[in-house]
Amino acid sequence: MPDAKSTTNTPYVLFLGATGALGGMMFGFDLAIIVGAGPFLIQHFGLSDLGLGWAYSSLLFGCVLGSVLAGRLTDTYGRQRILLIVAALFIVTSVATGIAPTFAMLVLARFAGGIAVGGVSVLSPLYVAEVSPPSIRGRMGAAYQMSITTGILASYCINYGLRNQGDWNWRWMFMSGTVPSVLFFLALLQAPETPRFLFKIGRKKEGLALLSRIMNPREAAMEATEIEASLAGISLGAQPANTRTFRKVLAISFVLAILVHVSGIDTIIDYAPLVLKSAGWKIDAALFSTFAIGGINFLFTLVSFWTIDRYGRKPLYIVGSLGMSFALLMVVFELAAGRFDGATMLGLMALFIAFFSSCIGPVFWTLVPEIFPNRARGRAMVVPVVTQWVTNALVVLLFPLAFHRIGKLPTFGFLACMAGVQAFVAWRFLPETKGKTLEEIEAYLSHGRAMLQPADE
Repeated sequence: MPDAKSTTNTPYVLFLGATGALGGMMFGFDLAIIVGAGPFLIQHFGLSDLGLGWAYSSLLFGCVLGSVLAGRLTDTYGRQRILLIVAALFIVTSVATGIAPTFAMLVLARFAGGIAVGGVSVLSPLYVAEVSPPSIRGRMGAAYQMSITTGILASYCINYGLRNQGDWNWRWMFMSGTVPSVLFFLALLQAPETPRFLFKIGRKKEGLALLSRIMNPREAAMEATEIEASLAGISLGAQPANTRTFRKVLAISFVLAILVHVSGIDTIIDYAPLVLKSAGWKIDAALFSTFAIGGINFLFTLVSFWTIDRYGRKPLYIVGSLGMSFALLMVVFELAAGRFDGATMLGLMALFIAFFSSCIGPVFWTLVPEIFPNRARGRAMVVPVVTQWVTNALVVLLFPLAFHRIGKLPTFGFLACMAGVQAFVAWRFLPETKGKTLEEIEAYLSHGRAMLQPADE
């Protein structure tokens, strides 16, 4: 197996990873920019709880369509080409959302922006996985998650900086997304197609040349042989959609995609100001608190760079889920004791974010593309990505209603239980994939061994 420490062309691999990760920045930016704009949208359009939910979730429903389209198109037209289209759509929709004259037009523009976010959520982690050497693929996946948190933090900074800039402040918040969108588009113009897709469409010389640029020629030739064997079906012996292994992998990715959202992350990222305002904080203080949440999200994602390839995917998922559940149970305890105050809530939100960003976020977006076979990775990614976007949209749409009408205690109690379920699923079913090529993972998962066995046995 290649030793990435001594043979990887680090500058070039970092360029490829950073290009794919820029999509994650737009992912995080478009998701979180609504957080600061939301209170001003309520005033400007006179929104109800359900109207606010639509303002937030319209992008997420667009993500469902975008992820389906990207998954279907990328196995035919490639990763880089579809990413270019997605980057252009980011530019157009950032402007369209900012200049929307009516609430209906804003929702439509957000939905169209969601098509871009959904597309990038399939394509960027797939691109990063397919250009990364095995020994650092976890860190490259963590870099993708880091770019998401960078986009979130940048949006929080812009939101706070524009909070007092007049009636057009929320419009400038949305339109500021054109800057990273243009950078993403320009970087993609210089980026190649992935080697695995080049092999898939028969451009083997180009694929081998790209592998040789990523690693030394001997290791590139070995990996090329593995890729060709994988594409020929040697490791699976049948069409992937018809195999028991493939169905099992789809099932675990489906469950993880649901749990990653019903365990609470959307309530913290999207609705922190709403929660803190309900705890007695003024809007300025509630918006300023997002700096703390965004900063902790950013800093603890850095932790995953040193842990994901050292300790593996499965242990991090278990620890992260248990930590998230503990933080949410403490919220429930505080609510039951009648001590719902802003400072305590902010501290518990920060604890929750620390566990999520150091464990769950990086592992989810690294593990999911790792476990699918080469011949169907683009199409297979549709299942977990669409599932997570549908779940995300429903959580974001319904949280204001649940928070205000069902009640704070049962709402946070449900989230705490789901984080606990996530820990159990990780312990019982997750495979370990650290340090293996994508082809080795495919061969390992197809040999009929239990998925909960560690990958190095």
